[in-house]
Parts: sequence; C-alpha cells; structure tokens
Amino acid sequence: MRKDSRLSRMLHVLLHMARRDQPFTSEQIAQMLDTNPVVVRRTMAGLRQAGYVRSEKGHGGGWTIACDLKRITLLDIHRAVGGPRIFAIGNETENPECAVERVVNAALDDALRQAEALLLQRLGTIALADLAADFDAICRGSGRDATVQPHEHG
Repeated sequence: MRKDSRLSRMLHVLLHMARRDQPFTSEQIAQMLDTNPVVVRRTMAGLRQAGYVRSEKGHGGGWTIACDLKRITLLDIHRAVGGPRIFAIGNETENPECAVERVVNAALDDALRQAEALLLQRLGTIALADLAADFDAICRGSGRDATVQPHEHG
C-alpha cells in the first residue's frame, strides 16, 4: 500500500514558502514535489480554505503564506490537507460471529485508537515555527542561506 505523504509534502512546501519573499506558482510547487500542478492546486485549496495560504492569479501571482507560523500546528495542516488516515492497519471482518475475530478486532481497535490519539495530540504540540527554526538552525550550521531555492538544500 502506498503511503499518504500529503502532510509531509505540504509541510515541505510551507517551509520553503515561509523563507521566500515571492510567491510560488503551482507549476513550481509541482516540480518541487514531482507531481502535477492540478494535484498541487487541489491540495493547496484545503490550506487556502483554512486560511494558511493565499493565492493570486496572473503574472507575478502564486501561493504565499497567509498565517503566523507560531499559531499553526502540524495537526492543523494534517486536517487542512484532508486528514488522511493515520494507520493502514485494519481488521478482518469475514466472520463477525467468530469469537476469536471479535476478540482480536477489539484489541486492535483499542490499540489503534490509543496510538492515533497519541500521535494526533503530539502533532498538535508542534508549530510550523518550530520546524522553521530547526530548518534555520541547520542552514546556519552548514553556512547556507535559509532562503535557498527549493532543493538547493542537502
């Protein structure tokens, strides 16, 4: 099963956007992510609807950050990109009358619910500003400018 990387990919884009004084076009973001501009626009629409980015049409237009990075968490971005399912693990439901299946499913359901709640809680404690500060520190440590163009970083 293919992993859903929307959260990771959009965090990547947002950090680049936060360190650049000019908009990114959908085409530039698509090239950065090795995807189609239509996919970018569809995904960015959720971020725009949540108020985290804005877009301007026409020459010189594109996507820009529209929020304070200190106030937006990874959980906020997760939700804005569609809140993809956290775990792909599922239960067997072919024999709902089977006592073994019911016991196994109950144990798995409980464990997965707890794990998901813990992960979502943790995502809610990490602000985009925290990631930006970590990125800036890495750039300073390597002597690079934090305003590098996409994928000029190591």
